[in-house]
Amino acid sequence: MIATIFRRGVLSYFYTGVSVLVVSPVAKRGEAREDGEEVDIYSLADLRGVGEATKEKLASIGIYSLLDLAAASPRELVEAGIDAKKAEELCLQARLLLVSSGFLDSELMTGKEVLERRKSLERVTTGCLSLDNLLLGGVETQAVTELVGEYGCGKTQICHTLCVTVQLPREKGGLSAGAIYIDTESTFRPERIYEIAKARGLNPDKVLENVVVSEVYNSSHLQLVVKELGRHLEKYKARLVVVDSIISHFRADYVGRENLSERQQKLNATLHRLLRLAEIRNVAVVVTNQVIGDPGAFYGNPTKPSGGHVLAHSTTYRVFLRRGPDDTRVAKIMDSPYHPSDLEARFRISAKGIEDAEPRR
Repeated sequence: MIATIFRRGVLSYFYTGVSVLVVSPVAKRGEAREDGEEVDIYSLADLRGVGEATKEKLASIGIYSLLDLAAASPRELVEAGIDAKKAEELCLQARLLLVSSGFLDSELMTGKEVLERRKSLERVTTGCLSLDNLLLGGVETQAVTELVGEYGCGKTQICHTLCVTVQLPREKGGLSAGAIYIDTESTFRPERIYEIAKARGLNPDKVLENVVVSEVYNSSHLQLVVKELGRHLEKYKARLVVVDSIISHFRADYVGRENLSERQQKLNATLHRLLRLAEIRNVAVVVTNQVIGDPGAFYGNPTKPSGGHVLAHSTTYRVFLRRGPDDTRVAKIMDSPYHPSDLEARFRISAKGIEDAEPRR
């Protein structure tokens, strides 16, 4: 079996057996505009004022298509050497073209229209019915779901399981798509993916071929990989992005209170880029987060999520994980715009990744 791995921008492969990897880039598709013309959502050719020099500057910050540009902020373009006014015009042009093509929703919608749009959102099963029920059907697309908890509570196991279940057909809770796993703590294990896939009755080699792994070595590398994600999502037909963990390198690279402000600014920019990517490309994004001691807690849980208010406000859903009795794990919604906050889900780690915890007799 084999997993594709990015190391410092170079493709390499992990072998645990005899297998061949064949990856086909997704074909470009044209979207009809209101005027009858076609918009190629993977090209910048429809934009006014974009010559070769501008394309090179955009490419330097990971922008290769209208989708990438719509997910970027004018400030990012300015930092790449593009005039501030032109940067605003380009971002606006990209979004208007995608709206006119029907690829993105209009800027203003009624509440009923928003409700209808949300009915079209997709979800990825976690492979565990109780956790799916807690999440109202699974991990949602167009959102960033945060898994927070101490070590050994099941965060990485859920991420590995999702890399398998996202490949299931839609009628079985998947998206018939691949996954991109951004590994910041060297916790990705292809052997574990193989075990989960086999236990769930899938072809392990084929499952591994659809999991693309990026090993990230510092916070700057993480920011670069996130900027390039749009291109990789297209190439590998992925609908799930995992960042395990989002905070690890930022904590290591920015030590001391004097560096806290800069750390939070860069963390905020990275999270917002992930959220815009999820919304525009209709993918599910899952990030894991660590916990730190809470000296102000006189009762209850003595820990709190790392990342402060920036991380708390930047993810759509926050799920707190902890150890339960009899080797079980417990998940609870910590923050959500609409999920019930008083419900819990119990699960167990097994050969299938995670599954419902059955009471021991």
